[in-house]
This record gives sequence, C-alpha cells and structure tokens, in this order.
Amino acid sequence: MQSNSGNIFPVFHQILGRTEKEQVLRQRAKVIWLTGLSGAGKTTLAQHLEKALSDKGYFTQILDGDNIRTGINNNLGFSEDDRFENIRRIAEISKLFVNCGVITINCFISPTEDIRNMARRIIGQDDFIEIYVNAPLTVCEDRDVKGLYSRARRGEIKEFTGITSPFETPENIDFEIRTDLFSIEKSVSQILEVILPRIAYH
Repeated sequence: MQSNSGNIFPVFHQILGRTEKEQVLRQRAKVIWLTGLSGAGKTTLAQHLEKALSDKGYFTQILDGDNIRTGINNNLGFSEDDRFENIRRIAEISKLFVNCGVITINCFISPTEDIRNMARRIIGQDDFIEIYVNAPLTVCEDRDVKGLYSRARRGEIKEFTGITSPFETPENIDFEIRTDLFSIEKSVSQILEVILPRIAYH
C-alpha cells in the first residue's frame, strides 16, 4: 500500500489544546481501561462508575466493546490481527477524547499483554489507568447473561476468550477488583479511591 504521508499536514499546533479544555471542564482527562473476561462485570462497573463521577461533576464517556463493534469497528472479526486493530482504533479514539479533556471509561476484554501495552503506548503511560476486573471463569460462565459461554462450549463461537482463546492475566495494572467478592457499590468506591486523585483539577 502506498504511503500518503507526503500528502498529510497535521495542524495539531493550530487548534485549541488539551490544557485549555481541561480548564473549562475542571478535570484532568484520563483513560480508565477496564480489562477482564466477558461476564466479569466491566460494563456494569463502568455504568455505575460513570454515574458516580457525574454526581461529582466530572464529564465522562464510556466506550464499550459491543457498542464499538456495532459501529466504527463493525468490519472486524476476532482473529488475532482483527483484535489488535480493534484495540488500536479504540486507543486512538480514546486519545482524541483525552485531548478534549474527557475522562474516558473503556470496557474491553483486551486479552493479551501485547494488546494492552499497545493501547498504553498510544494513549500514553501517564493517561492510562488499567483496572483488572477479575472474576473466576466459573463465575463468568454462571452469569453468562449474553449466553456466549454456552455457545462457545458448543463450538458455535470460535476464538472465544477464556474458552478457545487465551486471556493473559494483566501484569501492569493500577488496580484489581474482584467482582465475585465485592458488591458493585464497594467496587466503585474502591476504584474512585484510585482515580479521583489523578483526575482532580488543581
């Protein structure tokens, strides 16, 4: 594929910057990246976390795996290459939100260290808060609110994380929450303790 780099002239330096936008919103933009198995509770946790942050006056945006795959990434499957491209696009979108001063809450399985580290590199180490939403596979299967695990066990879904495709335990997390041990309220409270010092505007 021929490069278009000679025809591209970025104007990042000519548009209103992140600092000015954070000043308007009175917050420090970060990406809160929730990783974990399907059924671990990422989306539910994100919804309650967003409400808690909104109640405190913070401006947020949730990016959720299913929503993204029905929109901007609806042309991607679940091969290794497509999983990488899925997360790469999400990370680039997240970076745009951060540059707008928006606190972004991401709910993505993001199953390997390589994938998560790629997202961290794109977004930037200082703006990336990785939270491992951990629940045992048996608990996730018992929940199975979407019926995905039972379909994967029957061979109807190929390359399903936790069954026929691996999930690598995160190594560089900022925090781990066990959703099988704590209520949603307690889980949100614990996460707030981690992120509030990093998003508070001074």
